[in-house]
Amino acid sequence: MLLLYVFEPTLLDDPHYSKRHWNFVKESISDINQELNNLNTRVLTVESEILPLFSYLLSQKKIVSIFSHQETGILKTFKRDKTFKRFCRNNSISWTESINNGVFRGRTNRANWKEDWESYMKSSQFVFNSMIFNNFIDIDEIETLENNLIKVSLQTHKSDFFQYGGRSTGVKYQKSFFNERYVNYSKHISKPNEARISCSRLSPYIAWGNISVREVFQYAKEYRKTAKNKIAIDAFTSRLRWQAHFIQKFEMECIMETESLNKGFHKLKKEISEKYQEAWRDGVTGIPFIDASMRCLSQTGYINFRMRAMLVSFFIHNLWQPWQDASKYLSKIFLDFEPGIHFPQLQMQAGETGINTIRIYNPIKNGLEHDSDAKFITKWVPELEQLPVRFRHEPNKLTNLEQKLYNFTLGVDYPKPIVNISSTRKKASDVIWNMRKDKDVIEESIRILNKHVIK
Repeated sequence: MLLLYVFEPTLLDDPHYSKRHWNFVKESISDINQELNNLNTRVLTVESEILPLFSYLLSQKKIVSIFSHQETGILKTFKRDKTFKRFCRNNSISWTESINNGVFRGRTNRANWKEDWESYMKSSQFVFNSMIFNNFIDIDEIETLENNLIKVSLQTHKSDFFQYGGRSTGVKYQKSFFNERYVNYSKHISKPNEARISCSRLSPYIAWGNISVREVFQYAKEYRKTAKNKIAIDAFTSRLRWQAHFIQKFEMECIMETESLNKGFHKLKKEISEKYQEAWRDGVTGIPFIDASMRCLSQTGYINFRMRAMLVSFFIHNLWQPWQDASKYLSKIFLDFEPGIHFPQLQMQAGETGINTIRIYNPIKNGLEHDSDAKFITKWVPELEQLPVRFRHEPNKLTNLEQKLYNFTLGVDYPKPIVNISSTRKKASDVIWNMRKDKDVIEESIRILNKHVIK
């Protein structure tokens, strides 16, 4: 058995990914290698496209079987897998892909999906026993194979801002969540500061395969038996199912990567504003809660779900920009980028499914509700820290006299709002609601309901 991870140039260069993702993967592989030390093996880690690599491996070894998980990835990985399947068939290789986190291939609708997911979540986990399964290719042979390959260094610079990759770290997060942090899960889930502690923070470890949803689900169900706050545990496990629900949706209709799922919304055209998009990316829109959320996400790779939805809503509705232009940038900075959640959520927040409630988040209202003391804003937009709390949320309400009083000049020390939240919200709402009356949108909504709604 050869353990293999391939850094594919087509993915390394893909705009959905960035260095933070590949560092997380490298840290994860290093963690695996630590556990393999006593077995005299390690993961062969190389840079190559898949077909040239396996052609080379075939010239060195007889390959009987290949094992991997079923990947619900981007269009590039989907095309790669179809090509690789033909390669395996042509070379009489058996390729076994395991079900990943309760997402099932080949579904045409959601009949019995919930029951099948729960059945999978309750099924037995595979337990690795090195005493029984120890027929690994040894390190000397791996080094020989590497001689004609581009070896990848697993060294990374440890950052205080990003979660560190690896199964052992993921397990620590899981234990600390259930041992203490989960208690305020439901209470703090929408608050950007508190959510960093009270949410599980397991998403990158699930997205990059360090731990499985089934493993977390079973751990949670067992812990629930003696938990002080069973409601919080239930709220958490329900979101594990919703996670799979969205990935299943993308698995069944991957067109969502580039186009609106509801084809009726293909008629919606928006004028691109690079000025607006750049201000949004850089966190200088003049809306403090938006800017704080974007700066936090850019620097740490994490922000809670409500803030993610708000950032998307502001970009799509208030700035009136196409969701596709937000897609690649956000995927690059989400440490837990998961295609099957990313694309369906973008379209849902955009209101372009035709079946979901249109949500246009008011960033001022959300800031006052979820960061009432403006501590989150102050941390990430420190140029506002000399202002009273009420003006940290809305510095544009400062009078000229108040600006002099606080030695603060709007438009110099911090930008003026680039759009009017109220008027842009109304425009977006009116356009989208009117489009939902369109004949093509209605027909597509019926099709989507029949295909993707859990029955």
